[in-house]
Amino acid sequence: MTNAKNDIDVPAWDVALASLVKEEFGKKNVPLTLTDFNHLAKEYTIRLDDIMVTMFEMVIAGEWTYEGEQVIVRNTLDDLYVGGRLHAKDLEPFTGGWSPRAA
Repeated sequence: MTNAKNDIDVPAWDVALASLVKEEFGKKNVPLTLTDFNHLAKEYTIRLDDIMVTMFEMVIAGEWTYEGEQVIVRNTLDDLYVGGRLHAKDLEPFTGGWSPRAA
């Protein structure tokens, strides 16, 4: 997303959460799972859905990849994001792994 006033690219995700999950990936060096995101949410007192919206947005933008049975595209997030929040039960099918895209 570009801010026309200043021509600054503003990501569609929370950059602080993006940094947190990238750091976690760096520690583990294996794809992250919902279990990892739940752990981060509890450890840092962050809403799981905030982390997951960031993850979905980064996959949609091509910054991260998701390897699993579910396909993540804009409609995936739009269909899940009902009432302004993602719900844990809606995330259950996403049992795959999340990794930053190799540069």
